[in-house]
Amino acid sequence: MADFLVIGLVLLGVLILTALGLLAPRLKRRWEPPSPGEVVTPPPREVTEPGTQAPPAEEITTGVIVEEPPVVAPEPVLETPEPTAGRLVRLRSRLSRSQNVFGKGLLGLLSRDHLDEDAWEEIEDSLITADVGVDATREIVDNLRERVRVLGTRSPADLRALLTAELVAALDPELDRSLNTSTTTGKPAVMLVVGVNGAGKTTTCGKVARVLVADGRSVVLGAADTFRAAAADQLATWGGRVGAEVVRGLEGADPASVAFDAVKRGIDAGVDTVLIDTAGRLQNKIGLMDELGKVKRVVEKHGPVDETLLILDATTGQNGLEQARVFTEVVDVTGVVLTKLDGTAKGGIVIAVQRKLGIPVKLVGLGEGPDDLAPFDPAQFAEALVGSDPTA
Repeated sequence: MADFLVIGLVLLGVLILTALGLLAPRLKRRWEPPSPGEVVTPPPREVTEPGTQAPPAEEITTGVIVEEPPVVAPEPVLETPEPTAGRLVRLRSRLSRSQNVFGKGLLGLLSRDHLDEDAWEEIEDSLITADVGVDATREIVDNLRERVRVLGTRSPADLRALLTAELVAALDPELDRSLNTSTTTGKPAVMLVVGVNGAGKTTTCGKVARVLVADGRSVVLGAADTFRAAAADQLATWGGRVGAEVVRGLEGADPASVAFDAVKRGIDAGVDTVLIDTAGRLQNKIGLMDELGKVKRVVEKHGPVDETLLILDATTGQNGLEQARVFTEVVDVTGVVLTKLDGTAKGGIVIAVQRKLGIPVKLVGLGEGPDDLAPFDPAQFAEALVGSDPTA
C-alpha cells in the first residue's frame, strides 16, 4: 500500500512540473502588435494605491510600435532669371567709377577753352590709364582732334556726342556678339568656359547658364573642374536654381571624361545647350594648357564646340591681353566675358582685347548679383561710360 502511495506522489509531481513547463513560455511572451483586422483589448492599467508613485509616462506602453512618417524634402523653388534685354541699360549705374575716366575726366579736358598739345597728351594718358591700349588711344585722339578742329565745337553736349561716337567706333559695333547656342545637327550646342584662376570663372559659368535660361534655352552643366570639389558643388547650386542638370565626376577625375559625359547627357536629354566649366589655369603652365586642349578634342568626338568663352577679370588690365592670346592659341576662343567691371576704371580693356585679338566681348559682369551679367552692346556701353551729364 505504501508503494502505491509513493508512485502516486511521484506521478503527481511529474504532472505538476510538466504543466509549469508548458505555461512558463506563455507567461514570458510579450504582447505582440495585432494583425490587420484583429480587435485587441488593451491590457488593464494598473491602479496605484494612494500615496504610491505612478510609473513614468515613458515606461507605460501598450506594446504597439508607432513609426514616424518619413520626412519629405521640399521641392526646390526654381528662380526666373531677369530678362537679358536691356540689362546693360539697367546696370549702367555700376559703371559710375569708370565714368571718372571716360566721362567726367575726358569731357572735362575736351571742354577747355584752348586745347593745346599738353591737353591732348592728358587725354591720351587718360585713355591709356583706362587700358584702352596705345594704338587704339592714338586713333581715338587723332579722330577727336580732327573732328573738333573741323566742327569747331565746344559745347558739352556736342563734345559728349563726339566722344561717344569715337568709343563706339573703337568697340567695333560690326562684330558678332551673339552666343552660338543653336545648331543644325539636332544635337545641343556646346559651350566651353575657360579662364585663369581667380577670374570668377565658375560663378560666371553659373550666371551664363541663367542668361541662357532667361533667353528660353534648356541647359545641362558639365562640372569639368575636378580639381576643386567646391567648384562642382558651386555649379550644382547655380544649376539647381534654374532647373539645369549638372553632370559631375569624382574629385580628381579626368576633366575630359566629365566633359564628354556632360555632352552625352545633353544629347540624351535633348537640351539646347551644354555648358562646360573647366578648371582655372595659368596661361604660362604648358601642361595645364595641353590638358585644356585635350578636353576640347574629347568633346569634339560628339561634334564641334560651338562657343568657347574666355572669362577675363577687368582689373587685370593689359595682362588680360596675354591671357587671351594664349587661350586663343590652345582652344580657339570665340568670345570674351569681362567680369568685375563695376568697380574699376579699366573699362578700356574691352577695346584693347577686341583690337588686339579680333575677339568680341559678348558679356560683361557689372556686379555680384545672379543677374548682373549683361549682353554687351557697344552703343549702350559707351553711353554708360561717358555719362549723360558731363557737367555733373
